[in-house]
Amino acid sequence: MKLLEENLKVSYLHLERLKTLSSDILQNNMLEKLEDFETIKTIDAFVYRFLKLQDYMGQKLFKNFLTSLGEDCDNLSFVDILDKLEKLNIIPSTDEWIQIRKLRNKLTHEYPDNISLVKDEIILAIEKIRNFEDVLRSISSYVKDRKLLDF
Repeated sequence: MKLLEENLKVSYLHLERLKTLSSDILQNNMLEKLEDFETIKTIDAFVYRFLKLQDYMGQKLFKNFLTSLGEDCDNLSFVDILDKLEKLNIIPSTDEWIQIRKLRNKLTHEYPDNISLVKDEIILAIEKIRNFEDVLRSISSYVKDRKLLDF
């Protein structure tokens, strides 16, 4: 259970940093200044944190959460893990999480000559922060309600 608790703490840390960066981007209208070096640094940090959170939740948190419920995840595909999470109402849908994963993959590619594409992807990533937050809240509530962790 300690591992799951650690996974939740790390996920929330990434989430808080991601939210701070997204606030900076929006409040400072950075998507209109994508050629500015300070803006690029902030956008890069945002993208890094988005990738980190999505990877961490998908590779560690989800598996350890299901393992804490007695599931054997060793031979499950990522889609099977997502399906189990959907059935538990942890994620709204498998397809939605797959779309977040596709966005994550798009964000790893740089398109310096297509600023509008970069802007669109960042806006979409900012909108997806709510999804991360909802999933983390669902997992936290689930383990708290079932007294799987001491919160």
